[in-house]
Amino acid sequence: MPRADEIREGQRLTWAGLSASWEKWDSVIMRQLGPVSVAMIECLNIHEDQEHLDIASGTGEPGLSIAKLSPKGRVVLTDLSAQMLAVAARRADAQGITNIETKVCSADDLPFGDATFDSVSVRFGYMFFPDMQTATAEFARVLKPGGRLCASVWTRPEANPWTQIAMEAISTEVDLAPPDPHRPHMFRCATPNTVSALYEATGLHDISEWDVGVELVADSPEMYWQMISEHVSLAAATLQQVDEQSRMRIRATAIAKVRAFEKNGKVRVPGVARCIVGTQ
Repeated sequence: MPRADEIREGQRLTWAGLSASWEKWDSVIMRQLGPVSVAMIECLNIHEDQEHLDIASGTGEPGLSIAKLSPKGRVVLTDLSAQMLAVAARRADAQGITNIETKVCSADDLPFGDATFDSVSVRFGYMFFPDMQTATAEFARVLKPGGRLCASVWTRPEANPWTQIAMEAISTEVDLAPPDPHRPHMFRCATPNTVSALYEATGLHDISEWDVGVELVADSPEMYWQMISEHVSLAAATLQQVDEQSRMRIRATAIAKVRAFEKNGKVRVPGVARCIVGTQ
């Protein structure tokens, strides 16, 4: 089994390679994941001088939205990928957000002192941490007493056809091994209470979790496929391993399946995320 540092280095390279695609599809991704950011922010008790830490920030959310709500505060965006954080910085500049800073670091080894932040957010990062318990302990360590940690993860694959359609199409041409439950993958935290148990083991209290619906909206089935094939990490990586004819057959299969979600001139594919909040 690969060591944690080897897994992190592989993730660093993967997300660096995907950063341009995430920037390209930013508006579509932000609309899809927006309800999750809103749900997370609502439970973090943000005030105007909040000291907030955003983990696995990627292109910046929900950290940038929190920075807008806390004009006298500070938001630190962290990620393994400098390239993804560069996109976040450009998004901040475009929106006139100045009370943010970025830091390349690992979630399980945070370069911050104890009790530094009022709140911590982790949007769709948990399932990719090599050691989720160590990472959770770090989040709790940097939280001030009474501070809140809120994370989001994806629920089961069947509840997320927006990505499952693409992966099923890929599986018609590629023999996809079942994910290892002990290693990072998109649906690693799909089982209810997975993250809550990590919170509880770290000493957090007042823990609750709830599901949030999302919807990926594309202008056409073709646009859906282009977006998914370029920015979903497993799909993009797998497609690089097959020849052009196989890629075209996969594309045709995915486009045919996603047509079931066409409505009023748009493709609207649902999904379900789970939010988990706890208090230090």
